Amino acid sequence: MRQSPQHDNAPRGIALVIAAMFIFAAQDAITKFLSVSFSAPQILWVRFAFFTFFALAFSLRRKPLRDCMKSAVPGLQVIRSLLIVTEIAIFIVAVRLMNLADIHALVATFPLMVTAIAAVFLREPVGLHRWMAVIVGFVGVLIILRPGLEALRPGALLALLTALMFAAYNVMTRLVARHDDGETSTLYMAVVGAVCLSFIAPFYWTQPSPQEWAWLLCLSITAATGHFLLIKALEAAPASTLQPFNYTLLVFATIIGFAVFGTLPDFWTVIGAAVVVGSGLYTIYRERRRHIKPAAVAADPAIT
Repeated sequence: MRQSPQHDNAPRGIALVIAAMFIFAAQDAITKFLSVSFSAPQILWVRFAFFTFFALAFSLRRKPLRDCMKSAVPGLQVIRSLLIVTEIAIFIVAVRLMNLADIHALVATFPLMVTAIAAVFLREPVGLHRWMAVIVGFVGVLIILRPGLEALRPGALLALLTALMFAAYNVMTRLVARHDDGETSTLYMAVVGAVCLSFIAPFYWTQPSPQEWAWLLCLSITAATGHFLLIKALEAAPASTLQPFNYTLLVFATIIGFAVFGTLPDFWTVIGAAVVVGSGLYTIYRERRRHIKPAAVAADPAIT
């Protein structure tokens, strides 16, 4: 029998999650390059076809296929899977229109959106401090967008939409996690995405050259590798320890965006991103305190 993760190796978990963020940043650079020549459905179909093989390999080493596909909430699993497919498709369009640093500065708002959505739909308690952090974070978004001072960029609106959809996906993942394990959720996402895209992608297909096939394969490998590293990171350390290091994706996206495309965020985008990230980190800090304090009080009634 496979033993449960021990969550006792924080340095290893942190190193793995930082490596995953670097790979995801590289993946986004490849996506931006390919989005010039190929449609979102075609790029997605290749990704999800490859990801299905990865999900099968990951899930079947733990339990049989029939058990993997047995869900207590199949409807929610399908909706969740379609949501992430749509979110990635919109992200591909957005990354074609914006540089990597700008888009990730806006997508970095998703933890704040998770807090708001979970409070409304899951009735999770959210105190004044975290609500204030959410409000400050969206002030950072206004600094990045600067509405009224320049034309609102369509890519920026799409980036915010992907952040909202990814936040909704995270909340739905919390919901299904109450009933299904990670193997079932991973396999549902892969299979539902691959099947749906198999009906859509042929209508948008452009025959890739051998070199372009190599890039599409590289994109698929980076996506699967990044997810695998995240899984291993969560086996090594708890999510609450790893969450702050997810923001290294913005740093890596900025560096790769400059190295590959010669683009850098402007001054106000940097300021706005700093506000967004700072608010997100404070939200994570308050979330950890919310979970730690009840345990501490139970252990020592003198703590107030």
